[in-house]
Amino acid sequence: MAFGGLKAKILIQHIAGLNAELPAVCRLIRINPETVRSSVCSGVNEELPLKQTAEKKKVKGSGSTSNQFNPLDQTCIHPESYSIALRFLSQIGGSLDQIGSAALRQSIESSVKSRGLDVLAKSLDTTPETLQLTVDGLTQPPGFDIRQDFEQADFKREIVSMNDLHDGMVVTGRVTNTALFGAFVDIGVGRSGLIPKRFITPDKLPVDQRQRSLALGPGERVEVRVINVDLQRNRITLDLIRVLR
Repeated sequence: MAFGGLKAKILIQHIAGLNAELPAVCRLIRINPETVRSSVCSGVNEELPLKQTAEKKKVKGSGSTSNQFNPLDQTCIHPESYSIALRFLSQIGGSLDQIGSAALRQSIESSVKSRGLDVLAKSLDTTPETLQLTVDGLTQPPGFDIRQDFEQADFKREIVSMNDLHDGMVVTGRVTNTALFGAFVDIGVGRSGLIPKRFITPDKLPVDQRQRSLALGPGERVEVRVINVDLQRNRITLDLIRVLR
């Protein structure tokens, strides 16, 4: 979102006063929360948009711009948080060429465990939420795409349509969507089946998923049992057996 001058000053000062709602509002208008906070503290520079454009793609210490390679460009870290990432790396003795490595991951985990995310965030003059995103970006392999784990589920070759299903059959699939009433699973027949919420019980879930409001999430592989196949209504009802990992 492009804006500047007095209007930018008024808008930034207004959304900065929203406190808890600030991150959500900033996502809506596509501006980094750190920019809002720092701008309000410094009196709001009316040249802010131009300054961001010129600086957000710089690599600290090199004076280079976006036409030169910056390893941070291959992470999920927002350009306006690059300075936070660089300061954090400096704190733990890491470097940009270690992004995604086991050694850097170990250093970061050790630092977070010993000092705590809140304390580290305060030392870097940022929020725990922003630092967590930075940690994720530094520990994931360069170019990491969360969707890469969504590979096609291992369907049974002989099952290609709803006509091949029968009650009691055990199949594997992948969760495609979740709702308060249950989870939809692709089992390879051209129509997703539904696991009603009453069949998603804690004893069938990994320990770390039992406290989640939506116990299953898109992309998770599951083993299910066919409870009912309604060809006329084009509906498949499933029972969760277990989550595959």
